[in-house]
Amino acid sequence: MPPKKRSSGTPQKKELKGNTKSGSPDSGENAVLLSPERHKDKEPEFVSLSGELQATNPICDHAWRIWEREIRSMDKANMPYSNRQQWGACLFIAGMELDGLSLTFTQYLKVVGLSVKQFISLVRKMDVNVDTISPKVNTALKRLENKYDVTLALYQRFVKTCEKISAEPDKAKRTELWESSWTMFLLAKGTFLQMEDDLVIAFQLLLCVLEFFTKRFTPSLLQSPYKSAVSSSTLSPPTRTSRRNQGKVKTRPPEMDVQLLETLCKESDCSVDEVKNVYQTTFCAFLDSVGLSGLQGLPPLETLSKQYEELYYKNKDFDARLFLVNDETLSSSKTEVSKVEMTPRKNLSGDDVAIPVPQTPIRAAMNSIQQLRVDLTSASDQPSSNLLVYYRNCTVDPSEEIRNRVEELGQVFIKRFAQAVGQHCEGLGRKRFNLGAQLYYKVMESMLKSEEKRLSVQNFSKLLNNAAFHTSLLACALEVVMATYVGNSLKSGRSTGASDSVETDLCFPWILDVFQLPAFDFYKVIESFIKAEPTLKHDMMKHLEQCEHVIMESLAWKADSPLFDLLKQSREEGPGEQAEPPATLNQPLHHNHTAADLYLSPKAAEPSSPATEAEPPTPGTRALRSNSLSLFYKKLYRMTYLQLKTLFSHLLTSHPELEPIIWTLLQHTLQNEYELMRDRHLDQLIMSAMYAICKVKNVDLRFKTIVTAYKEMPNTNQETFKRVLIREGQYDSIIVFYNLVFMQKLKTNILQYSSPRPPPLSPIPRIPCSPYKNSPLRVPGSNNVYVSPLKSSRMSPVVMTPRSRILISIGESFGSADKFQKINEMVSSTDWSLKRSLDGGSAPKPLKRLRFDMDGQDEADGSKTSGESTLIQKLAEMSSTRTRMQEQKLKEESVKEHPEP
Repeated sequence: MPPKKRSSGTPQKKELKGNTKSGSPDSGENAVLLSPERHKDKEPEFVSLSGELQATNPICDHAWRIWEREIRSMDKANMPYSNRQQWGACLFIAGMELDGLSLTFTQYLKVVGLSVKQFISLVRKMDVNVDTISPKVNTALKRLENKYDVTLALYQRFVKTCEKISAEPDKAKRTELWESSWTMFLLAKGTFLQMEDDLVIAFQLLLCVLEFFTKRFTPSLLQSPYKSAVSSSTLSPPTRTSRRNQGKVKTRPPEMDVQLLETLCKESDCSVDEVKNVYQTTFCAFLDSVGLSGLQGLPPLETLSKQYEELYYKNKDFDARLFLVNDETLSSSKTEVSKVEMTPRKNLSGDDVAIPVPQTPIRAAMNSIQQLRVDLTSASDQPSSNLLVYYRNCTVDPSEEIRNRVEELGQVFIKRFAQAVGQHCEGLGRKRFNLGAQLYYKVMESMLKSEEKRLSVQNFSKLLNNAAFHTSLLACALEVVMATYVGNSLKSGRSTGASDSVETDLCFPWILDVFQLPAFDFYKVIESFIKAEPTLKHDMMKHLEQCEHVIMESLAWKADSPLFDLLKQSREEGPGEQAEPPATLNQPLHHNHTAADLYLSPKAAEPSSPATEAEPPTPGTRALRSNSLSLFYKKLYRMTYLQLKTLFSHLLTSHPELEPIIWTLLQHTLQNEYELMRDRHLDQLIMSAMYAICKVKNVDLRFKTIVTAYKEMPNTNQETFKRVLIREGQYDSIIVFYNLVFMQKLKTNILQYSSPRPPPLSPIPRIPCSPYKNSPLRVPGSNNVYVSPLKSSRMSPVVMTPRSRILISIGESFGSADKFQKINEMVSSTDWSLKRSLDGGSAPKPLKRLRFDMDGQDEADGSKTSGESTLIQKLAEMSSTRTRMQEQKLKEESVKEHPEP
């Protein structure tokens, strides 16, 4: 490893001076300079820290409000950080929200004495309420964390590779070479890669930098196999070019040592063709931009460090040069350093027992890419002879349309790829698209062979002339390729559909945006794609399944989605027509629908031959139910129920009788009030339904508790409950959505569950049994809760009506103090249907702002009034009712039926 400290261009004490030119965007002296006399109401140590962090007056005020309102009263046992560190985090949050950060992220870390991981962990622990950390701050933290993780993985590989390349005995000289090459890589990555957290492309660029330096090392000090790889045309032994003579050096196009580059690629299991492409485009362009093209000696470290420092201050993130000196701000715990993927390897005895072998993130990525290339070795990016036969058998030959479509979409893909990654990466985009085209034609042929066997026909004219099918199939093939390269993850966890959360990365649903493809159309091809491509790895199948889940929970519900047209058509066909009748819920999810069924439905008249030249239904007859809509709802219901059970197991295991009631409300909402899903997320309805039923059943469950449990669930995104559509163009928290939208729309239905004759319960969706034993699956986190429906008494001791029952969310923080006033104005406006106050027909009365409580009690935020308001009276009634219900519940426990085995 490099020595602990160096006196080279790596900044140390100079780091804390900051970039004096990068102040707050606010104008005026008060926005630039901190005025201590204005902050006498705050603790002196906090004001002093604000000065150290170059905070402006508005940032100081905002940070103190965050501290006073949210953090000060937190349980110290759950916050193992000093006040100074917590204040620093508050100032960072305020600075991010007001676009006024003056210092870099590294400078912040040095002042508060934390590492990157510790600081991010601290900020997330401070996210105690629905609106403590804004989506803007959360997105910035994710980007910093992703960039740190990628850079750490690259540095670890850089160190290992350098140790294998050179045996330089002079420690100082070896360290200087390491610093020069690492700094050059950081500079190249930061200036020519717009998406710096793309691990594969960044690693390919790192290999180019290592080639540049390795061929300039003293040949006798190179180790095998690099020593023999350096060709006879290698440049002369290394000489460092001084800054004085740098401008006088005659440049020439950089020479690539092909044999050395191939050796570097072979040792790393990296594609030689792709690395050559990166070298000839991105790396050569970088060398030319910094005046190093054709340079024969080693570039001066001081020049590289100065150029990187300018980039670092501009971006205001962490100084990655500090990896070289093991700086405490970039330190990571052993769990982060050893974060690996496990690859099965056979043991030495020759048995088939798989032994997990640790893999670094880079090694895992290279192996996945290599496996994909092997699987496509025999495939072509043009139609095979078998496919051409299928084309010719069609009533309308689709050959030209398919060829033109692939060409046009290829141009769009390559252009958008370069925009996302870097303008010099068109070649890489073309190579990835060609891999996708190979997979596209391979899977298409497999699908047609299966259809031919199933239907005993060879004319697939309608399917092969369907543009949505082809675009979706190509998009799915490209998603497999992109997920293999960038990691099979989804953008920002589970997407909420929020426009400001879109980043310049290549994760799903990026490909849908590139092709302007509706998510509902893409969903139709996923299952058939998986069945048609037997070489797909298990993790890639899981990735496509997760893509399907994201579509069903949010992407398919975008305002312009064709799903709403199908639902409207289904409703217009009569009251008896439903997307999927509830009676089918307790039936197994078995179907034989293929992509052909889904893309041609409901146009097909014969369900047995949807891919052939079918005639339209006879006028006056009832059209067939859409296969795509029916299957979508079958899967949607089952996914919704499983998500509900998961959240339920964290919150309400002591009230199992509530689960089927919550599920019935959800099923009713998705079937009859599906407009609530427009531009929203399924989990928003699940959380709201859970809160509503608990409210009407007098079970104490608060949104703070719900979202806390929700954050701990896998594949969730905090924006799901922090940024919910209220009405067109207006977003707010899940609490505001519940009070102003969900509860207002479903209040009458919700209250029916407290009446003596509640609505019938919806059937519980049939969930597959465990493959290991013939019994229902047990819900994780519980001892006796199973997937089978639970029986419970439908009698409620209290009859409630819309006038007597309060269903709004109370005792919960809405954020700033004026939120309740805004809600009152919205409720009383002409745009809202609800104009009735709690006590009758008078004008709505202002509601008191109630905060998330810290000690388990709801307290009004503000002074008490002279007389109790209607709301306070209702609270007293609810408390008394809850006590009576709890007493009666204890009596019922002895006769309550157990869950079905």
